[in-house]
Amino acid sequence: MTKEFLTLEAFEDACETVSIVTNETKLVPSEYFSRQSGNKVYLKPENMQKTGAYKIRGAYYKMSTMTDEERERGVITASAGNHAQGVAYGARAFGCRAVIVMPTTTPLIKVNRTKSYGAEVILKGDVFDESAAYAMKLAQEKGYTYIPPFDDLAVATGQGTIAMEIIKELPLVDYILVPVGGGGLATGVSTLAKLLNPKIRVIGVEPSGAACLTASFKAGKPVTVPTVNTIADGTAVKTPGSLIFPYLQKNLDDIILVDDDELIVAFLDMVENHKMIVENSGLLSVAALKHLDVKNKKIVCVLSGGNMDVITMSSVVQNGLIQRDRIFTISVLLPDKPGALVDVAAVIAKQQGNVIRLQHNQFVNINRSAAVKLTITLEAFGTEHKQKIIKALRDHGYDPKEEDIQM
Repeated sequence: MTKEFLTLEAFEDACETVSIVTNETKLVPSEYFSRQSGNKVYLKPENMQKTGAYKIRGAYYKMSTMTDEERERGVITASAGNHAQGVAYGARAFGCRAVIVMPTTTPLIKVNRTKSYGAEVILKGDVFDESAAYAMKLAQEKGYTYIPPFDDLAVATGQGTIAMEIIKELPLVDYILVPVGGGGLATGVSTLAKLLNPKIRVIGVEPSGAACLTASFKAGKPVTVPTVNTIADGTAVKTPGSLIFPYLQKNLDDIILVDDDELIVAFLDMVENHKMIVENSGLLSVAALKHLDVKNKKIVCVLSGGNMDVITMSSVVQNGLIQRDRIFTISVLLPDKPGALVDVAAVIAKQQGNVIRLQHNQFVNINRSAAVKLTITLEAFGTEHKQKIIKALRDHGYDPKEEDIQM
């Protein structure tokens, strides 16, 4: 008899099964995001899972439903990183071989952690879809059992265990915001939420640079977007799952699109206010709060993962500081004579600006004594402080011009 999935019975079975390998990720009330949005906001910190993401739920549950013979052949999957770690961890728990095909753009931390669980990693393809095609080819050639990252009813059932935990802890939840890549997480969460309480609204959140589910909803069927371009690498998917698509159509109430710039701001907000590292894909649900036109509702944001390499982290922090006018670059013209530079520095110091870079260009004018260009990169407390510094320079006879950031 074929096992049914995405039913209440299957979800209950999945909850019991995955509890063996998952951490308890209790809801975190967020005073900051509640104040910002006018709602009661709670965070579901799946970035605190053993593998750093929720994917362990679906991967492990899928493997638990497989036969011994299917596991003995070895398992293979394609993943941008989080599903890879889930499959690798599950394979180690079941004592079987795991082969993982990952895009060449996968952050190093995800590659290394996948290897640390004993999996063989193959880097192939620029995006997930290309990696998936190669993984399925290897599965046919080598006889491995393929474990889809999202387009599988058992995998989606495992991911849906998140909804069971949310509703047990917060029975009167009004909204659940869920990141969307291929749609497996959104399928599981929305299906179980509607089974338990049809009044709960489940909103999928996609990066605007990889809006495959939005395009598919408009077309009424799964479609492939021509390109994906987003810093949310875990949700950089061209085509949503075809098996799970009917469940998404039935149970997902809406989709919100989020730009990459909004994820940068959300990263800083999360670090500064909750001291948590959440990867860009995991921040989609938090960034979407500004697009949700409701007040005084109980909202849960699923933070789907926290596997972020330090180079990406550094870039996001730097860009976030620039967006918030915490770092900016200006240029002024001043005569090339002793004391001119000291005078500019004194004006900035009086306003408590912090100079982090200076560039002195003597060749901007044929007559050096008439004017040289001084380009200054500064740290400030924010937009208001930045404007005070610029005004002070202007009041002292300089004409500061904003320039591209120089770091």
